[in-house]
Amino acid sequence: MRVLQINNYHFIKGGADRVYLNTSKLLEDNGHLVLNFSSFNPSNEKCVNSKLFIPIYNNRQNNIFVKIWGSKNYLYNNVAFKNLTRLIKENKPDLAHLHLYYGGLTSSILKVLKDLNIPVIQTIHDYRLLCPANAFLDNKGQICEKCKNRFYLQCTLNRCLEGNFFYSSILTLEAYIRKYLINPLDYVDHFIFVSNFSQQKHIEYNKRFSDKSSLLYNFTFIPERWSINENGGYFLFFGRLSKEKGLLTLLEAIKNTNIKLKIVGRGPLQKNIENSILNFKNIEFLGHKYGADLDKLINEALYIVVPSEWYENNPMTVIEAFAHGRPVIGADIGGIPEIVIKNKTGFLFESRNVESLTKVLRGADSLSRSDYSTLSHTARTFAEENFSSQYHYSNLIQIYSKILNK
Repeated sequence: MRVLQINNYHFIKGGADRVYLNTSKLLEDNGHLVLNFSSFNPSNEKCVNSKLFIPIYNNRQNNIFVKIWGSKNYLYNNVAFKNLTRLIKENKPDLAHLHLYYGGLTSSILKVLKDLNIPVIQTIHDYRLLCPANAFLDNKGQICEKCKNRFYLQCTLNRCLEGNFFYSSILTLEAYIRKYLINPLDYVDHFIFVSNFSQQKHIEYNKRFSDKSSLLYNFTFIPERWSINENGGYFLFFGRLSKEKGLLTLLEAIKNTNIKLKIVGRGPLQKNIENSILNFKNIEFLGHKYGADLDKLINEALYIVVPSEWYENNPMTVIEAFAHGRPVIGADIGGIPEIVIKNKTGFLFESRNVESLTKVLRGADSLSRSDYSTLSHTARTFAEENFSSQYHYSNLIQIYSKILNK
């Protein structure tokens, strides 16, 4: 099978990019020909057809006039339209599998795929089809669903993106383009949701998702060897350092304990974090880590903490933790409670609640060796049953076949 994988980035910038690259590798490992369509970036993974990738420019540093002119490519990218057309005509893929494309490759790719009669599957990694600002958060970081009636002007009126009127207006315009001109529900044959929470939220907003979607959790390549005896006695946070990830709440909670916390990642809160932990010997910031270095930190941690404050979908952080047999302390929000099962694969606390998190942290830290061992083994088994590459491939191919048979 010739499968066209499409994503804004061809390197790991976030969890969705990791899924896109992992899916490409998974298909290749199982004998399929994978074509990729993405954007140029010095950090890109190697790709044989990268000559047709497109440039994506960061317009934020330009003056307002250049930003206005450049916003047309954010909404509809003609280069993406032309290059994808060429890629398809030269390679003739059997189907296309989309990941993230808004604000980069743009909806222009949907028109190409429709015009050339390519079956389309899209994995939903976020809430962009429902919320112009993507994360159901207003400019104060509070949960917001004011656009439920598809009155997307709310995004501009409330300046949902960073409190910025211009950026919020562009997102609003993009949402109305999806509503009236290029509605993904008219162009995509099947949607893959990576959490039941996300699937039900989309169906709640638009019943049409019900008849053309399925649930399939993200996956990872699970290491064969693992051990519960290699822990360094610390709790670990790894991921994007941003407010919606709940890191500030975690810092407040950990300061009330003697628990050792290691923080790994990068993002807008980095300087804030570095300054706030100066006087605390039990908190250590390690910067950005990946590959074997990150695996070692996960393997030697007691728990992975996922204190999210938005409708987290199916976080790769949790999946990778379970794959290494590490239980998770997670916020009870979004899709997290589907996989962090209380007293089985980890513990849950009330999102945004410092007192609740502090209590759970202390309880987890005082767990007996026997109880911790049971928790660790259950987490690992859960990963093997739900997040393995073999399980994912089997279900993904069934979805592909179903759409191709139509």
